[in-house]
This record gives sequence, structure tokens and C-alpha cells, in this order.
Amino acid sequence: MESSRVVLVTGAAGGIGAAITRALIRAGHTVVAVDRDAAGLAKLGAVSGYIHPLVAELADVKQCRNVVAQAAKRYGRIDAVINNAGIGVSSLRPDAEINWPTIEELTCETWDNFFAINVRAPMLLVQAALPHMQRNGRIINNTTSFRTMLRVLPYGATKSALESMSAIWATELNDRGITVNVLIPGGPTDTPFISDGAGWDRAKMLRPQIMGPPACWLISDDAAEYTGQRIIAANWDAALPGGAAAAKAGRAIGWPELGADAVWLKG
Repeated sequence: MESSRVVLVTGAAGGIGAAITRALIRAGHTVVAVDRDAAGLAKLGAVSGYIHPLVAELADVKQCRNVVAQAAKRYGRIDAVINNAGIGVSSLRPDAEINWPTIEELTCETWDNFFAINVRAPMLLVQAALPHMQRNGRIINNTTSFRTMLRVLPYGATKSALESMSAIWATELNDRGITVNVLIPGGPTDTPFISDGAGWDRAKMLRPQIMGPPACWLISDDAAEYTGQRIIAANWDAALPGGAAAAKAGRAIGWPELGADAVWLKG
């Protein structure tokens, strides 16, 4: 029988977060749904009693730690953290997805806010959750395509940092039986994260619901040994068993093919 897990999902009221949350609920899990959008959480929470909504601003250090403390106090454990919340360049101006921010536009306030939400918050949430995780704990991080990492600031820089963190955590936490994986849509997704100012045809965008099946599999008992991988949800074949679908849609986190270039000193 599949284990039911307590899963903390950030950005849960948004398009991708809501899709993941609903999929997890359907799979029988309990979701601690974290978002700064109280109205969105209320709407999401009306779907099922298995959702515990928590309003928080993840740019704030204390609030990051507090949501984990509240979740652990309520349920006695945290089995998984899905770091989905993020801020994108559409927050800077409506056309920023197609006319990327230049270095002249980047203020210290903008830079720090992007890193606080997209990089520091995942670190703080995982750090706070680890004492409440048993073996078979799960961490899933939403980064972005490698192309975006190389082309769009400050968003790409934050997601490349999270990609690196994911690879490091996968190695560090492996002996504790905690898996760490990356899950991305695989292209522009039809959510408010991308402004209408981009001018893209939303009918051609990916649906946020594609994130649900791989997220549920990564939480499942079947994925207990699957770690250090990044799954592109657009490549997930729901007709295949989970492990086979993951093999088709996944690859190692980060840039391991470049590792041979590194020179390591042995103490």
C-alpha cells in the first residue's frame, strides 16, 4: 500500500503549485500549502480537507522558518518539501520575457529580492525541515531550462544556483535516505508567472497540470532510490510505469558532463 505523506509545497496557490497540490491530494497525500496569496490559498483549500494553508512571504527569513515549524507542530513530521515558489522577470515589467532585463536595469533591491525568494528560501525551508524528516524524505526543486539559465538575468542566475544546490544536496543527503530531485515543466507554461505582455500564444504553452504526475511519482514509494535527477515534465509519458517514465524524461541534475574538467586536491 502506498504511503501517505505530509508534503510542504511553496507557491501552492499559483498555476504550477496548485496543479501539483491537487495532484498530491488526489494521490492521498496531505499538503501544507504555502503562498503569500491568501485568497488563492482559500480557494485551493476549499477543494479538500487534506490541505493546510499557510500564508507567508518567503523573502522573509523568519516566515520561512515559521511555516516549517507550524507544519511540524501540526503533523509531527514533514515527509517532503517541494520548492516551487519563485519570482520571474515578468514581475519587473510586462515584456521582460521577450526583452530581457539588461545589466543596467538591475538594482541591488531587485537582485537581492530574486535571490531571497528563489535561492535563500529553498535553502531555509530544507534546512528547517530536515530535523523533521525520516528516511525516505523527499526534496523537489523547481529550477528552469538550461537555456534560460544562460540568457535571462536575474532569474536564470537564481535557478542555476538552485540547480547546483540540488546536486550538492542529493550527494550530501543520500546516506540519510533523503532524495533530492529537480522537476521543471520544460518550456513556457500557461500561468500568471508569465505576463500577457510577453505576447505569446497561451494556447501553445504547456499546461501546468503536466507537473502533477511526475511530482506524485517522485513522492511515491517507487521513487525511494531515485535521486540526483532532473525531470522535464513535458517529456513524461503517463502511459509508462513511473520508473520508465522517469528514465525517459530525466537526466542527472546540473552539468555532470563538465565534471571531468575539474581538478580536485586530495588532503
